[in-house]
Amino acid sequence: MAKLLDGKQAAKSIRTALRRQIRLWMADGHPQPHAVFIQVGDNPASSQYVGMKNRQAEKIGCRSTIELLPDDTTQQQLLARLAIHNADPGVHSILVQLPLPAHMDEQQVAESISPLKDVDCFHPENVGRVALGLPAPRPATPQGIINLLDANGIELQGKHAVVLGRSNLVGKPLGLLLLERNCTVTYCHSRTADLGAVTRQADILVAAAGRAGLVTGDMVKQGVVAVDVGTNFVHILDDAGEPEYDADGEPRMMLVGDLVFDEVAEKASWISPVPGGVGPMTIATVLENTVALYRRIEGV
Repeated sequence: MAKLLDGKQAAKSIRTALRRQIRLWMADGHPQPHAVFIQVGDNPASSQYVGMKNRQAEKIGCRSTIELLPDDTTQQQLLARLAIHNADPGVHSILVQLPLPAHMDEQQVAESISPLKDVDCFHPENVGRVALGLPAPRPATPQGIINLLDANGIELQGKHAVVLGRSNLVGKPLGLLLLERNCTVTYCHSRTADLGAVTRQADILVAAAGRAGLVTGDMVKQGVVAVDVGTNFVHILDDAGEPEYDADGEPRMMLVGDLVFDEVAEKASWISPVPGGVGPMTIATVLENTVALYRRIEGV
């Protein structure tokens, strides 16, 4: 049976180290790090994620500001807010929570965040710097995965890593970070022929496709390190296989990943749970990036 890649414990260790460092800087008279989180609209999942990032930033000693803009905010209004924060020397990091409302151009928004304050590595300049192996904020979820593997002493060099998913936020940049650590990397996606034949070759399998139960036990080899990035809400079923409902008549839902957990865990050496695996590490990496941007801006 697989050992758990516990993101909660690893993230706690990162936060402890960051909190200690911030206290030392402030004791020496340096300003408090200031993180700004911008959310447009009231998407419940976005509100939850922004709230968690805000709470964790405050716990390590940062000043944290949530800027909640209405759903009908125009593109130009959002860009104007970004310009204000870009120019403010007291703001050290900026994160715009995705997804944005359909009428907004996410790429233009990403390009309007100062690369010096781009905590989630959205700006093309930082994306390019990561691709070239140059200093830059690391993309939060991919770097969180690397940190999670490192925290558990999992060797990366020379391993065959299969990345299931090719999104700009996770799949593509994760492959670059794994290459940087001397993995042999294979990307898979929705058009990959005979997916199982590829995933069975993986020493390290990262599932980031966003499809519940996509990877079954027969699609992995014995001893694989399985990392689940999926966040999928599915119906809770009763013994007859029918959806369950709460007292208000709403369907009961549960959060699952892309792996069929019990099946893959029977063969894996390590496996990350959903929730409690990659998610906490993503937030911890946002905090690490905030502190790194602060150091660069303040020269500490």
